[in-house]
Amino acid sequence: MSKHLYDPHMFNYMWESCIPSDDFIVGTYYIEDTLEGQEFIDHLGQVERLAAEGSTSSWMDVKELTPEVRERLMSKVLGYYEVPAPKGTKKAIIQLGFPTAAWDVNVNVPMLLLSIAGNCFAFPTKMRLLDIYIPEKLAAKFGGPKFGVPGVRKILSVPDRPLTLQIIKPKMGMTPEETANQVYQSALGGADLCKDDEMCSELSNSPFEARLEAVLKALEKAERETGHKTLYMVSITDEVDRIQQKARLACEMGATGLLLAYSAGPSMLRVLAEDPQITAPILLHVSHLLALLPTMNFPVLAKICRLCGADMMLTPSIWSSIPVASTEECLRTSQTLHAPFYHIKPIFPMPGAGIYPGAVPPMLEENGPDMIFMAGGGMLGHPMGYTAGAKAFRQAIDAAMAGIPLDDAALDKPELMAALKTWGLRKRPVTRWGFSGEQFHPKFAEKGS
Repeated sequence: MSKHLYDPHMFNYMWESCIPSDDFIVGTYYIEDTLEGQEFIDHLGQVERLAAEGSTSSWMDVKELTPEVRERLMSKVLGYYEVPAPKGTKKAIIQLGFPTAAWDVNVNVPMLLLSIAGNCFAFPTKMRLLDIYIPEKLAAKFGGPKFGVPGVRKILSVPDRPLTLQIIKPKMGMTPEETANQVYQSALGGADLCKDDEMCSELSNSPFEARLEAVLKALEKAERETGHKTLYMVSITDEVDRIQQKARLACEMGATGLLLAYSAGPSMLRVLAEDPQITAPILLHVSHLLALLPTMNFPVLAKICRLCGADMMLTPSIWSSIPVASTEECLRTSQTLHAPFYHIKPIFPMPGAGIYPGAVPPMLEENGPDMIFMAGGGMLGHPMGYTAGAKAFRQAIDAAMAGIPLDDAALDKPELMAALKTWGLRKRPVTRWGFSGEQFHPKFAEKGS
């Protein structure tokens, strides 16, 4: 009998063939291929190349690649959904199932990412990972966040409102005493958290231990004076062999939070989150992650970071001074961090950067109360000072939670009023769906007596 053009161990599958199942991680991808001047494009052949690359691939058949190995370990094509394209181009959404049998002894993040986001990206003209389905049996191997939304709220005794976070600025260069003085002032204004900038390293004038000690003392002083607790997320980003040591030292010194940059990798995040000696929430900073966005969308990356143990992470926003994603991708990222996910706790999205009090109402509507308003310049740049900048955020949140327009709430709150005069007030645009135009929409009909 002649050989199948497309390997049935890969192609004779659909979702119903193996789902619901704990046996596959499923990646959903957009692929696009352009071959100018070609009358015929074998797109399933391209899919076969990239799918095999995530499992058993070789450019030549070898005798050890038996039908049993193909069936057990070869990636499965669960869906091919063509997108209309001009002549000479093929576009499609594809869904590939990667057998979890490939990690039956050792489930680890680096190997998992090799399958779903490895050499396969070398083949199509364009390719982007849109989503991953993680089966419950595999997720059970991960501890996830130690604290998440409920744990952080419990530490702070803040049951329901959004949290505020002050970013320490400038990014680097301050002494421990200067850093401590800055966060002390924002803590007096009600900031719930403060964090090192992701670029903050161990400069000669600001050693890690001295900075941590000075800031913790300043925040303890502020708490004695106000009764309000503020967490400090100290940066521990370093070489891989030093991060865990640094995190443990920080916790021994009484650290209330840790900041890890994505450049250290999701595997490092998992190691910290599952270490019983790490007793503080982890803030995952996404700066390096942004370089991956052309090939992986933000909700996928957010799901991986949540699985690996982040308690909070920076997320994209259309209100940001650093726009990196569409409106829908921004909001879907936040929803991915809140959605039920087996035993994995929900975590806080932190939309940034360039956030200020006037943006609170639409961002609260978009993300819900389980979010963190993060600000550097939008808090420290307040014309009345750092304490007033923190107060203005809290006033904006209280008003938005109560459904009071900020311009009304600001009438007896000078801090909020100054913030609105400095940066303005934002309103989200509205799309009128389902009617020919505003003149036909019932909301705009003339109201008779």
